[in-house]
Amino acid sequence: MPRVTLEQAELNRDRIEHVSAQLFREMGIDRVSVIDLMKAAGLTHGGFYGHFKSKDELAAIACTRAFDLSRNKWHAQAAQSRSPTDAIEAIIGRYLSEENRDAPGKACPAAMLASDVARVDEDKPVRAAYRAGLDDLLDSLTALQPPSGPKTRRRRAIAQLSTMVGALLLARASGATALSGEILDAARKELLSDLKEKRP
Repeated sequence: MPRVTLEQAELNRDRIEHVSAQLFREMGIDRVSVIDLMKAAGLTHGGFYGHFKSKDELAAIACTRAFDLSRNKWHAQAAQSRSPTDAIEAIIGRYLSEENRDAPGKACPAAMLASDVARVDEDKPVRAAYRAGLDDLLDSLTALQPPSGPKTRRRRAIAQLSTMVGALLLARASGATALSGEILDAARKELLSDLKEKRP
């Protein structure tokens, strides 16, 4: 059997990370086995430990990758918007949409991984990765807030993200029902109404 080149090994690792970032959000960290991950990546199970020491290590890497993707989406949204407030409105609208609710593998890890991370031991590397990613998202959202003191801007960002995460989780748990739509709509309208009141 020919040896895998360094370039191919790097591509394989990247593929595993990409697939795991999606599957962990979609199904939960505990419900996805190493065999499942490698199969989804189109690779053999035996190759996993050539890339990662453990599933715990990969969970932390995948968590970081998922947060990076969310942050990059937010930054792209900000770059396309006429103002920071317009960017927040667009982020809220996209976050609290039925499309986002129905695509957990592509949704924000702050919501999709929250319950999984809350159940793991404090010393697991995914805990630190989650906290760092969450703080990074909050920094991005804080930077878009209307002018005010830094503590006020940070508090608003925390309230907005907490509302979005909570509403998305409740909507997902309610399935594609009228109640689910009501939850998304109510949270979106409240956040946008509050934002309009604070426009400079």
